Amino acid sequence: MKILIVEDEPSLREIMVRTLVREQYVVEQAADYAAALDKIAAYDYDCILLDIMLPGGSGLRLLEELKQRRSRAGVIIISARDSLDDKIEGLELGADDYLPKPFHLAELSARIRSVLRRHQRDGHESLDAGNVHLWPDSRRVEVAGREVELLRKEYDILHYFMSRPNHTVDKTALAEGVWGDHIDQADNFDFVYAQMKNLRRKLHDAGADIEIRAVYGFGYKLVQP
Repeated sequence: MKILIVEDEPSLREIMVRTLVREQYVVEQAADYAAALDKIAAYDYDCILLDIMLPGGSGLRLLEELKQRRSRAGVIIISARDSLDDKIEGLELGADDYLPKPFHLAELSARIRSVLRRHQRDGHESLDAGNVHLWPDSRRVEVAGREVELLRKEYDILHYFMSRPNHTVDKTALAEGVWGDHIDQADNFDFVYAQMKNLRRKLHDAGADIEIRAVYGFGYKLVQP
């Protein structure tokens, strides 16, 4: 899962990045309004942590931009401006949550998990496709009731597809979602093909009744029974 941190305070941004990387999120960052606008225009995110007061513009304007773009990202406002008017305006513009500064990192992590559950799993604990069940909070996967051991990127690829059922996914979008922004500038996508090959083999060997099929000339699609 990919998170964008929009925060102009370097020390806080660094702490947030370290914490979320340890929790195995793919984390990108922007320190001002212009950089954040470029990010949301070019890339997709599962969750955006958004400060309101930014150099060059307001985080609330970024929320309006996300709304116009029909973004699927969950948004948590993180701001020292804890006035009721700011909170109401942010929520009305589409934010999912509002976390005033200062906050505990454990609470931030819990809020992120809650927003992702609502956005990607309709509040359920697991993602389910056929006889495959994936628990994002524990990064555990079962096929027909038996646990399957996946490497980190294999798990991330499977989570990406199970979060987007019935979508054909371009290989560039997959690479960005699993490896991070700017991976689209790589010379080739052999690293994607290698991880995908291993994941498909493990699912087949475990008896999964879903399949991630190659779509010629485009990318991949998760096919369910």
